[in-house]
Amino acid sequence: MQIYLPIAEMSVNALLIFGLGGAVGVLSGVFGVGGGFLMTPLLMFMGVPPAVAVGTGANQIIASSVSGVIAHTRRGNVDFRMGGMLLVGGLIGSTAGVWLFAVLQDLGHIDLTISLSYVVFLGVVGGLMLIESLQTIVRSQRKGSKHRSNAGRHMWIHGLPFKMRFRKSKLYISALLPLAVGVFVGVLTAIMGVGGGFVMVPAMIYLLGMPTQVVVGTSLFQIIFVTANTTFLQATINQTVDVVLAMLLLLGAVVGAQFGARVGAGLKSEQLRVLLAALVIAVCLKLAYDLVATPDDVFTLVLEAG
Repeated sequence: MQIYLPIAEMSVNALLIFGLGGAVGVLSGVFGVGGGFLMTPLLMFMGVPPAVAVGTGANQIIASSVSGVIAHTRRGNVDFRMGGMLLVGGLIGSTAGVWLFAVLQDLGHIDLTISLSYVVFLGVVGGLMLIESLQTIVRSQRKGSKHRSNAGRHMWIHGLPFKMRFRKSKLYISALLPLAVGVFVGVLTAIMGVGGGFVMVPAMIYLLGMPTQVVVGTSLFQIIFVTANTTFLQATINQTVDVVLAMLLLLGAVVGAQFGARVGAGLKSEQLRVLLAALVIAVCLKLAYDLVATPDDVFTLVLEAG
């Protein structure tokens, strides 16, 4: 069943888009990521203009994140105080990011910037997560119950001022840390059309030292409001949100996130991180290939001297 997308100016299969939203919703529930790191590239692979994929992808993340947060709240796995601090930083970062997006769009560099950003961030984050997760699994098999995770380990950053107590996460750290993480992820949300979970989740585990079981729900909580802010600004300032495309993705994502939360509850934290790292690296490799591969339609621009 074909349907026309007015902002993207193209026709797509409605059932395929619905299924895509559902698949990304499952990932949201399992890993605690909004799914934008996969949604935006997949939309681009289908021919949706990068700018529209970014703006609409951010909108889709809201539904899957809300659905995922509801499921994780029932299990008591959301630190709302930590999520509030991450949210403040995220709103600041996403607002600045939308302004930067508009500047790059006017310069004509937005498509290349989006693709390069994905390759760099997905490659670095995915590689680091995969290496660390595999090392953790190996150590846990060797030492059994004596293995200790990175969560809760004291680091120099924990000596920063303006400390707050986050009882749900069992942490007493500087409020500057979640604020800084929130700002950085907010910028990524605006530029890349992602919830920032692929950066947020590792940062919450390894930088903030949060327990893995609390990270997923807290990450989704922050993602809801940051992506909502980004979507509103993208629609009003850059006009890159396709409502028809967004609605199809939303319907699939809400259903998928509920199934994802159930699947994630049955997996160990190390297994979750390995699977997420593998997905991140796979998307990175596909984007990197598209940047260097010869396009199907090869053409040359010839500038004649006036």
